[in-house]
Amino acid sequence: RAISPDAQQIYFTWNDSAKAGRKTFVVDAKGAVVDTVGTDATLSYRLSPDRSQALYVEDQAVFLASATMENHRFKNPEQIIASKDRLPLPQWSPDGSKIAWAQDGDIWVMTMGNRSVQKVLDNDNADGQNFAGWASNEHLLLVSRDNSDTRLVYFPEYVDTFVEPGESRRGLYTTTYSVMHLDSTSSTELLRSKGWVSTQVSPTGSYLALDAVDAPMKKRQIHVWASASEQSTIVFEDSTEGWMYGRNMAFAPSKDVLMFQSEQSGWNHIYTVSPDGSGLKQHTTGSYDIPFAEWVDDEMIVMATTQKDLGERQVALLDLRDASTETLTEAEGYRYQFRLSPDKRHLLYAYTTFNQPYDLYRLDLRRPRGEIQLTQTVPEAFTQIDWQTEQYVRFTGRDGETGLSMSILTPEDYQPGSGKQYPTVVFVHGAGSLQNVFKGFSNSYYREYMFHQWLTTRGYVVVEVDYRHSTGYGRKFREDVTNWMGKYETEDIIDGLDWIAENGDYVDRDRVGIYGGSYGGFMALYAATVEPDHFHAAAALRAVTNWRNYFYANPWYTLPRLGTPEDNPVHYERSSPLDLVDDLERPVLILHGLVDDNVGFQDAAQYIEALIQAGDKDFDMMMYPSEPHGFQDPDSWIDEYERIFEFFEENL
Repeated sequence: RAISPDAQQIYFTWNDSAKAGRKTFVVDAKGAVVDTVGTDATLSYRLSPDRSQALYVEDQAVFLASATMENHRFKNPEQIIASKDRLPLPQWSPDGSKIAWAQDGDIWVMTMGNRSVQKVLDNDNADGQNFAGWASNEHLLLVSRDNSDTRLVYFPEYVDTFVEPGESRRGLYTTTYSVMHLDSTSSTELLRSKGWVSTQVSPTGSYLALDAVDAPMKKRQIHVWASASEQSTIVFEDSTEGWMYGRNMAFAPSKDVLMFQSEQSGWNHIYTVSPDGSGLKQHTTGSYDIPFAEWVDDEMIVMATTQKDLGERQVALLDLRDASTETLTEAEGYRYQFRLSPDKRHLLYAYTTFNQPYDLYRLDLRRPRGEIQLTQTVPEAFTQIDWQTEQYVRFTGRDGETGLSMSILTPEDYQPGSGKQYPTVVFVHGAGSLQNVFKGFSNSYYREYMFHQWLTTRGYVVVEVDYRHSTGYGRKFREDVTNWMGKYETEDIIDGLDWIAENGDYVDRDRVGIYGGSYGGFMALYAATVEPDHFHAAAALRAVTNWRNYFYANPWYTLPRLGTPEDNPVHYERSSPLDLVDDLERPVLILHGLVDDNVGFQDAAQYIEALIQAGDKDFDMMMYPSEPHGFQDPDSWIDEYERIFEFFEENL
């Protein structure tokens, strides 16, 4: 949650009991002392560029304090702004001489030397522009949004006395990015985009970078605006037939060099470029990903790398002077949730390995002497369970080229070579663009991880394949599904089952069930429909059944993958289980929360209606009246898994 300025205290939230809510804890840098933290601790703050002072908000006032903490609060605080209303946390100018903030549509600037305050833009004259940060030491970055192309989408709520419409505005909006000099009330437009834009100002305040990807995520441009000339230069461009992923961008700590990440070479790697577009250089290469990269100093970058294995993440230092790397970790496992300390000396992250849920670890990047475990949050009761270690497999798909990752759990009584075959449950992860087969305990699907272990005690094989569309395996692997979601994912899962048949033959290929949630629910219905000889029952949780619905609720996701329904109806028809109902031969189970505002209940309702009208379909369903996309009530989770188990017991 937070790191103290000197990196001697690390704050995190944790549920230390199955019967308690989450609380905030603090651990020292050695991992020796863990304690709870009171509500008066100051955990949200912004350090000055030289890290000597901190800004924080408390009781409708902004305080400036020394960047030294004592008892989880900053020392020597001075109230510098007071208000009757809630205040945002101001932002420092790159040189630390000023701070800026917005309140009620007005934009204010304080000069720190004499504490003078100036309203630089009045809400009445702002023309819809809002403060987004500093563009230089003398310019502000302003944004405005045009929502005229969006629409209202409804997710009704039924459990109260009166039905609530649950309206939400969804769609693609246009954002305009402008700069305004502090001595002017007029702004200059830099970029207008109906897409994805991130910004970074250089530490010197000389340059502002804007990383822009269009809404279909096919084209990317990095623009750099120079405050001295007030001119912009495009320093990098990329395009793809699928969709962009894995963007990251930051200026060096004290010089004007921009680091960014790109999949232009086919895998997510590190590049640097000068603000004028010269000196573009790729620093890492190969068939592996760099899921995290951040400057340590002007010549060194700390990064996570999957070079050792695509199911592992190791930490390394990259020296830009000679492109040499130093690997700092050795233990097999998966590292993520990286956070660099304010002084850029310590790297904090979560680390997990098979059957070991993650804990927090620290690396000293200046004197790397191994990983230091900071927390020990796994309950003793968990460690006493005899969890089965999953079989992690890398195999090649039917095209002879595509490398795939698979996880296998076998029944308790499985004996290699016995010839006995078992019913099998295939789990399909959600999101599409996600990695869930790796050498660790799943953070995204920890409930399912344990449910799968329980299924092995009931005589099931449990299989999961990171199908094409998953992240962590390169651009082509992810983008192969563009314009036809479901087709290649299904092929990859079947190829995994074929691999087991060739290397053990313990799966009864006439008793294979498939289940998943969200995108995984869509995949369960799709696979059982188009490949009934391979999948004999499908349980679909909060599933997308009609991708047209999802386009109108979330075009940011659907447009890059399928285009628009109007221009590309075939893409939607062949990807939507709703359009394939007539071909369904296998029993299906539909489970959906009624107040789901991600995949609306409309998808379940339309699919169930189509099943009813077909007249010959075997299905069951359950709705959860008060549940959103991710269930909140443990009773709902238990009910859901009991139904899935009973469904597979009956049909497999």
